[in-house]
Amino acid sequence: MPSLSVSEGMGCAALYRSMDLEGVVGWEAFRQAVTGYYKVAGRKRDVLTLIDFSQPSTRERLFVFDMKERKMLFSSLVAHGKNSGEMYATSFSNENGSLKSSLGFYLTESTYQGSNGYSLILNGLEKGINDHARERAIVMHGADYADPSVVSGGRRLGRSFGCPAVPRALSRPIIDAIKGGSVMFIYAETPDYLAQSSFFS
Repeated sequence: MPSLSVSEGMGCAALYRSMDLEGVVGWEAFRQAVTGYYKVAGRKRDVLTLIDFSQPSTRERLFVFDMKERKMLFSSLVAHGKNSGEMYATSFSNENGSLKSSLGFYLTESTYQGSNGYSLILNGLEKGINDHARERAIVMHGADYADPSVVSGGRRLGRSFGCPAVPRALSRPIIDAIKGGSVMFIYAETPDYLAQSSFFS
């Protein structure tokens, strides 16, 4: 399949259709993610991770896309910060000790073995929104509380200290697919974010 040049507008819509995402991935979350993806300086990989916090924690709301091959690599449950909300993440912060998730665009960096096992450092790219991610130790890691078994019977997923935590069985494959300079976007239906973000000004 020939490479598709995608930016905003119809290019993004064409990509959404070609990847057959209708009913799987929210359009507005995808549109914002792709729009920003092409504006991120320092991107080293043609991979985009979208975390859609407009969805409840009982649903798969983390998606990893191969932007060159135009296909989805992973979809997964993902936890939000314990002070961001219960079933839904509705409150966000960039402050140390808030135990909340942070929205916006990130670049993935290197991996390490930490207290939560194999983990991925995230570099927040947006001043005042997520640029304290490193000092807050906001990383991607696996967690038992993010396992699909937790949400059986309609219960919400467990929550993190602000990290996007994924099921342990998927943590290494997802981290290996996105490490080393790919883009991550954390979305919520929050007008305040759009007003603040330099990616949409």
